[in-house]
Amino acid sequence: MRCPFCGAIDTRVVDSRLVGDSDQVRRRRECTECEERFTTYETAELNLPRIVKSRGNREPFSDKKLQAGFQKSLEKRPVSVELIDEAVARVKHRCLVAGEREIDARRIGEWVMEELKQLDQVAYIRFASVYRQFADAAAFREALDTLERSPERSSDDLASQLSLLPDSKDMKGGGASD
Repeated sequence: MRCPFCGAIDTRVVDSRLVGDSDQVRRRRECTECEERFTTYETAELNLPRIVKSRGNREPFSDKKLQAGFQKSLEKRPVSVELIDEAVARVKHRCLVAGEREIDARRIGEWVMEELKQLDQVAYIRFASVYRQFADAAAFREALDTLERSPERSSDDLASQLSLLPDSKDMKGGGASD
């Protein structure tokens, strides 16, 4: 580390400690030439990959776009902000640990769908209908069937949500007036 006072190259570390959320190191340094002290901060520089869109164009990873996708799908749904933030963080973490300079947008979309499936069925279907560009009701039905067959959710998790489809006994009963 070069001394900011005299420009000498040789400095020594006097003290080191973690700061913030333990993701930064604060170091007190002393120049061996002029004996002035100064502080430096070290953080890991993690570069998120560039996103390769379906048409082949590339753009920087955007936290805002990822968050907006979750927010739009979960609009007016009973999911806490903390759970949404955790899901966004998990997708972002997957992008980081992929270790690639570029990552396909479709892969990120699949990760978002996995997270939404765990958070809320309605949000999952909302996102899937736009993401997979459902052409007709049959494609919508197929996504619903896949969701209903999914073993990833426990019955306790599902009990807190309203069903996407009425039970067969509800269909025969003639509606809400009975």
